[in-house]
Amino acid sequence: MTKYLFLFLLLFVLGSFSTPKTKILIIGDSISIGYTPFVKDALKDKAIVIHNPGNAQHTGTGLLKLEEWLGDEKWDIIQFNWGLWDLCYRHPDAKTYGNRDKVKGTITFSLKDYESNLQKLVKQLKKHDAKLIFVTTSYVPEGEAGRINGDELNYNRVALKVMKENGIQVNDIHRISKQIHKNHKSAAGDVHYTKEGYKLLSEKITEVLQEHLK
Repeated sequence: MTKYLFLFLLLFVLGSFSTPKTKILIIGDSISIGYTPFVKDALKDKAIVIHNPGNAQHTGTGLLKLEEWLGDEKWDIIQFNWGLWDLCYRHPDAKTYGNRDKVKGTITFSLKDYESNLQKLVKQLKKHDAKLIFVTTSYVPEGEAGRINGDELNYNRVALKVMKENGIQVNDIHRISKQIHKNHKSAAGDVHYTKEGYKLLSEKITEVLQEHLK
């Protein structure tokens, strides 16, 4: 009996001193929603990975809901991304999903407004004692109904400028997202990926997050 009691106490003490899991919040669009389950699975033994409820959409949505998403939780890492929605053109009469229309539509946020919004969001995020990681906007293919191929490069340049000014780490996934998109796009002219495509993207995300686990 004494032997089992000793083992029980030993396991209890060791458990008490075990390293708590890293708490990670991922804020982002549908691309991040697609790869987050794979990130969760890859880090399940070391981290608690949560995605903000729903789609983080554009920086305007972020300004409205950021504090709600952050809540009262003490996050160790906050990974965030905006861009695909900001650079999207929409028109109320467009028949495409999401009213996307790069011909007759209006851009959601100009480069100038995108930069201004990012500065405000970063200021809010820096109030929280967490490691901040910005993920660049993924590839926009030719033929996308509401987005112009190459615009994401301009928005990424602005974002990189903001992150550099604020000393925030950047996980630049654009190049690899373009490579993955070639063989794992969900459809022609679509910014989204197949399940395998999201899994491949998740490897780049997981690689950077692992650098900051407890």
